[in-house]
Amino acid sequence: MSPFSLETCARPNILALQPYRCARDDYKDDGTNVLLDANENAYGPSMARQDAGAASLAGLDPLGLHRYPDPHQRELKQLLCDLRNTHAHTPRDITPDNLFVGVGSDEAIDALLRCFCVPGTDRILTCPPTYGMYSVSAQVNDVAIVKVPLLPAPDFALDVPAVLDALSNEPNIKIAYLCSPGNPTGSLLAKSDVERILAHPTWNGIVVVDEAYIDFAPETASLAELVADYPNLVVMQTLSKAFGMAGIRLGAAFTSAPVARLLNSLKAPYNISSPTSALAAYALGPDGLSVMRANRQRIVAQRERLIRELPLIPGVGRLRGGKESNFLLFEMLNAAGRPDNAVALAVYERLAETKGVVVRFRGKEHGCEGCLRITVGTEDEVTRLLESLRRQLSEVRGEGAPVDGTEAEEKKEQEANSVVA
Repeated sequence: MSPFSLETCARPNILALQPYRCARDDYKDDGTNVLLDANENAYGPSMARQDAGAASLAGLDPLGLHRYPDPHQRELKQLLCDLRNTHAHTPRDITPDNLFVGVGSDEAIDALLRCFCVPGTDRILTCPPTYGMYSVSAQVNDVAIVKVPLLPAPDFALDVPAVLDALSNEPNIKIAYLCSPGNPTGSLLAKSDVERILAHPTWNGIVVVDEAYIDFAPETASLAELVADYPNLVVMQTLSKAFGMAGIRLGAAFTSAPVARLLNSLKAPYNISSPTSALAAYALGPDGLSVMRANRQRIVAQRERLIRELPLIPGVGRLRGGKESNFLLFEMLNAAGRPDNAVALAVYERLAETKGVVVRFRGKEHGCEGCLRITVGTEDEVTRLLESLRRQLSEVRGEGAPVDGTEAEEKKEQEANSVVA
């Protein structure tokens, strides 16, 4: 049984915080009220009325943009709950009371630090290689980091004994940030490992599971609904990846109702814009979900293609990590057949500068020597990547430019003519 206590884990000033309230918290607008409470522009947004119809997106009335957005977003939160109440892990339901929504997952990462970590005193735990914003936000908030590396590739699993030991013996750790599927590893963390950390017998802290890529994993992989069972679990998600809505910046943190109340108390009053809310609601509705699932199927097909075809390119090494995301982590090998950061960095730079194909060099991260992280693109993009990578790897490894099919035929014809001559 976890000893978690919100009253002793959260910062006292946050526990005592009185959230900002507006008059519409007390008197909900039914569309007929004269709204003179929030100093808005009653004449409407700076848009010509004849253009308003063309500007309408996903059912959003552009002429309503002069009003502040809903500060609570309960309808949007319910759609997120409907998506994640699979009952694969618990018979209990999560409700809008279990949710914080913010500007991408990054707002939740930062809000959790401000909620639980005293600057200059408290610390967080991360498991590299992992998402870089945990450390960036920690540094911004003057919060130190305890690092417990993941187990070696290809599994990149949690080193549970080492994590438990750190939580037992390292002072002032308030939050453990875990990434599943991992970035840049693409590996899904085992539910049993997460639950072992949640069940730590003495540690009073928050376990955060970042599920940004969860919709590329098996259907029941998300642990979001488990927040109904664990008071100190936070599961973060985003619409930026599988939903293809990176431009609207919508993230969510599923957690226990008391923790959600604290996060919602310290956020900016109107942090989710009306266009973002409307577009997110569409994406989470029947039509949007249908499109997301169709696009996901296309991405998975191209992911399988990359898994088949990348190892056929001379100089491409092993897949390091999992297959549960929309990217893959592959080694780049030197002429001796070993993973090589110099080769990987050179290929990364040449792909971008000469071929216009941009991937990510990840060789400096723990356990990722010589690795490039490659996002799964469209069929045409994957074809361009494979062709460009073959050529750049060959040249970087000192093997000269590879001969493609057309060049091979021309070479044979030249050799034949030479023999005849």
